[in-house]
Amino acid sequence: MSQAAEVATGMQELESAPIRGMWEDTLRRLLRHRVAVVGCVFVFIFVAVSLLAPVVAPYDPIKADFQAALKKPSLEHPFGTDHFGRDVLSRIIYGARTSLLIGVFSVLIAAFGGVLLGLVGGYMGGWLDNLIMRIVDVSLTFPRILLSILLIAIIGTGMENIMLAVGIFAIPTYARLVRSSVLVLKETEFVEAAQAIGGSSRRVLFLHIFPGTLGPVVVQSTFLIATSIRVAAGLSFLGIGVPPPTPEWGTMLADARSYMALAPHLLAIPGFALMAVVLSFNLLGDGLRDALDPKLRR
Repeated sequence: MSQAAEVATGMQELESAPIRGMWEDTLRRLLRHRVAVVGCVFVFIFVAVSLLAPVVAPYDPIKADFQAALKKPSLEHPFGTDHFGRDVLSRIIYGARTSLLIGVFSVLIAAFGGVLLGLVGGYMGGWLDNLIMRIVDVSLTFPRILLSILLIAIIGTGMENIMLAVGIFAIPTYARLVRSSVLVLKETEFVEAAQAIGGSSRRVLFLHIFPGTLGPVVVQSTFLIATSIRVAAGLSFLGIGVPPPTPEWGTMLADARSYMALAPHLLAIPGFALMAVVLSFNLLGDGLRDALDPKLRR
């Protein structure tokens, strides 16, 4: 083995050990963050209920039973029924699956585009970085929900289009976040050493710099999942989101407006579910931020 190869191998071993140690230390600090643990528990329940919806839901969430319309909560229907006689509990459970899909795939779309733009712009610099950042600055001046409404008006409604709309307009957030991390990391000694031994730009960027950006990206992803679920619910509430009869919390809130006095549980239950899930992801994100940033250690 040549001397250069030995140096490269030694550098990779030295870099991987601190990275493993960082994530182990992060997990220990996260488990000591009581608020984050509470958020993590509720997020786990949300994900488990979403994945096991066909098993845990007591009724078909779409099948109507007009004879059982607007029933109050009871043993037969713990959360009551809606104006079509559909079981609200079953629709809440399947609505959780819809919200999870929208949140996760929106984040994947945003993270893929934003991380790539942030890595390339921050590392290459020059006119390419200026071009990317000016586009990011312009897109961040508009409210995300308004841009999502505009895109959905162009491409049409549906779950896939909501994922695309919410994900595309979250790309600038990732791009700016990752670029700021890259600007710091590319000046570190281990990156300069990797460049000195002849590492290609692609190898340095994705093997040495990219792992250092994962912490902020993970934290941002937890917040963005909550934001995506909230934005998707808002679009459905306005009637341009997930089309009926697909169970979705925003659609359930919109349908409940006409029955607020007669059946207030139709408004309260999906509203509480939406609030609880968004709050849980935010609590988890706060805990991850504190655990990953030594300056915020309590």
